[in-house]
Amino acid sequence: MNAQRWMSTRFFSFFMTWGIFLPYWSGWMIQTKEMTVAQVSLIMSLGLLARGLSTLFAFPYLSEKVSQKTLLQIAGIGTLISVLCYLPASSFSSLLLVTIMVNVFYPTLMPALDSVASVLVQNKQLKDYGRSRQWGSIGFVSVGILLTIFTGMFGDYVIFWALFLGIAGFVYLSFLNAPDVLLKKPEINQIKKGSMLQLFRVKHFSFVLIIVILLQAAHATYYNYGYIFLQEIHAPIYLIGVIINIAVIAEIFFFSMANKRFSTFSTGTLLALSALGSSLRWILVFTFPNVIVFCLAQTLHAFSFAMGHYAFMKYLINNIPHAQIPKAQGIYSALALSWSTAVFTIFGGFLYEIEPRYAFLGMLVCSLPAMVIALVYRKLEVEKEVLVSA
Repeated sequence: MNAQRWMSTRFFSFFMTWGIFLPYWSGWMIQTKEMTVAQVSLIMSLGLLARGLSTLFAFPYLSEKVSQKTLLQIAGIGTLISVLCYLPASSFSSLLLVTIMVNVFYPTLMPALDSVASVLVQNKQLKDYGRSRQWGSIGFVSVGILLTIFTGMFGDYVIFWALFLGIAGFVYLSFLNAPDVLLKKPEINQIKKGSMLQLFRVKHFSFVLIIVILLQAAHATYYNYGYIFLQEIHAPIYLIGVIINIAVIAEIFFFSMANKRFSTFSTGTLLALSALGSSLRWILVFTFPNVIVFCLAQTLHAFSFAMGHYAFMKYLINNIPHAQIPKAQGIYSALALSWSTAVFTIFGGFLYEIEPRYAFLGMLVCSLPAMVIALVYRKLEVEKEVLVSA
């Protein structure tokens, strides 16, 4: 079996659905379920809380009980059933309940797929993580283009059916053949050695985790207020979707060449470069509030997000034992991709009400400390290399 193609297909399938859920789902509830913006904001925020709890506790727990292929099947089927529950839901309370259900299962697929990729790399079956991960970004971009066409033709109701069909396709793929290493259940002795607290005894894990939490939190303003900021600086409405996708295209470009260009870079160097790119990105948006500079700043997503994520995966593959990877992914997903973003969304919203540009400049409270800590970590890496070679 070609593990590279297998992994690329799974990334493409999942992120194609994520490209529907992340940017369109709030609008779908507002337009088709007649919820207010405030109601949907609360629903999605509580869903984010449930997502963090699920990836921090439920995902690592299941990873100890079942094979990774079975875990993908459980999360996929749970998501499919939960999404179907949106059909009869019409009140605030019912939509909140269903959204929490969806967030228990659906976002679990993200750390699950990265865990699978890490295991395949460790077992020498996946040669290039970045080349497979780029297909996730391609799926994200392509579905946005297609959905724009179909919503224009049939209305916002098509958003639900696009997500449902996408999840159904992922579930179908999860029942097809998979690499043998993904069919094995965790061994009991591995589970006993792999408690979550044990991870923090792995050298420099805390350092790296703090850095990636700050790097991901720095995107809070962009993710939540980027769209309305583009309207604020008078970007043409018909081009806003294209401008937002520049970031994802930059991400695709980075992942396509990451192994060739950056495989020899240390984790600390990659994290420091990521933090530098992030800081430059938000300074540019603050200093030059116009569409052209915003477009140029979007290319720095290759550094602020993609390089930071690649660096964390590199650290996991090189330093974390096989049995502990799901726990590490669960912590990363909960703290870096869920809760930190939620906290700094509130901070960014406070600044945005004062002056929209301040919300972007405010993200330097994440990126600058991340750069300092990354440089300290890089120094520790250099000292270690000197000791080894001495």
